[in-house]
Amino acid sequence: MLDQIILFPYWLTLKLRNRMYNRGFILKSQKAELPSICVGNIAAGGTGKTPHVEMIIHMLAGIPEWCGKDVAVLSRGYKRKSKGFQQVMEDGSAAFCGDEPLQIKRNCPTATVAVHNDRLEGCRILAHPDLLSDPKHARTVDKTFPRPEIVILDDAFQHRKISPDVNIVLVDYNHMPDRDHLLPLGRLRDLPERLGEADILIVSKCPAYMTDEEKVEAAARAGVRNYDCSTCEGERRNGARQKLFFTFIAYESPRPVFEGADTRYVYSKKAILFTGIAKDTPLRRYLSDSYKLVRTFSFPDHHAFTKGDLRSIDSAIKAWPTAAVATTQKDACRMRDCKKNVSPALQERLFEVPIRVEFLSPEEKSEFRETLAGLLRRS
Repeated sequence: MLDQIILFPYWLTLKLRNRMYNRGFILKSQKAELPSICVGNIAAGGTGKTPHVEMIIHMLAGIPEWCGKDVAVLSRGYKRKSKGFQQVMEDGSAAFCGDEPLQIKRNCPTATVAVHNDRLEGCRILAHPDLLSDPKHARTVDKTFPRPEIVILDDAFQHRKISPDVNIVLVDYNHMPDRDHLLPLGRLRDLPERLGEADILIVSKCPAYMTDEEKVEAAARAGVRNYDCSTCEGERRNGARQKLFFTFIAYESPRPVFEGADTRYVYSKKAILFTGIAKDTPLRRYLSDSYKLVRTFSFPDHHAFTKGDLRSIDSAIKAWPTAAVATTQKDACRMRDCKKNVSPALQERLFEVPIRVEFLSPEEKSEFRETLAGLLRRS
């Protein structure tokens, strides 16, 4: 109700836009030429879309119909400096293609990863790679890739021009939409009612263990009533059935960002942490179990590190010369871009902390796989 009063013009614009797309009146959505899965959210960042995209890539390999098939990921490449359609290469730069697409490519090297602001046009190019021979695509650097048989659309839930075959929408367990507000009062960039349009809802960043009662309560806050933990299904207010799953973030062992790093620093009892992500509290908690965090630096999401930032980190290294330096995979992508400005002291002790998505139980994971496979067969 607060959004409808204080932010009425924004609320009304979203309401009308969604209604016109849903009814095909003036604004129309189109199917991609390739089978497509959208992984999105209704909030401004921080729900874990990137590791969920990676999880789905790996999961497709375990579905008989998709095992061995070429998979593509299409993203807009937020804050990239390149234009038009570009393929993401493992040795590419975050400045060229965006830090999240680069992370996906490095974690899933067999997938084709591409960026384009227009998801519909991007899918058309993926389906017809020969289109890149047109002079209008002269800026495209790497034009050779296998024609994929399925495409995962990263953060395309608000890109209504394209209608995916499967819509997977994430909500953050720590910031549920029922108590959030539209930007700028809150973090929502779309109306909570749109959660009902998802084929699958995922409550992400959950505790590693939840009771059935806690799951039912969380599902209700996401708009899913009468949630059945055994079938992972409940119903929306309009009576429509909806699948809902719970995932958490699992951290892996730190690994060097730069070649030649001294792995002995991993065993230090002290650590310096710097991040440029939406929320770094979970990572701080994880590292605090093994290290005493002597200094932390929190930069804005997708932050481009400056010489001044690097000097500040170097100053912390001088103050705690035995401490390791930790960061996220996404930040490591951007750090490699500015390697020439990174001091030898920082290069030898800088480690990234990889993450992966896990379901709360093997049964949930199996049910998610079967649900995804069934939705793709239906499309």
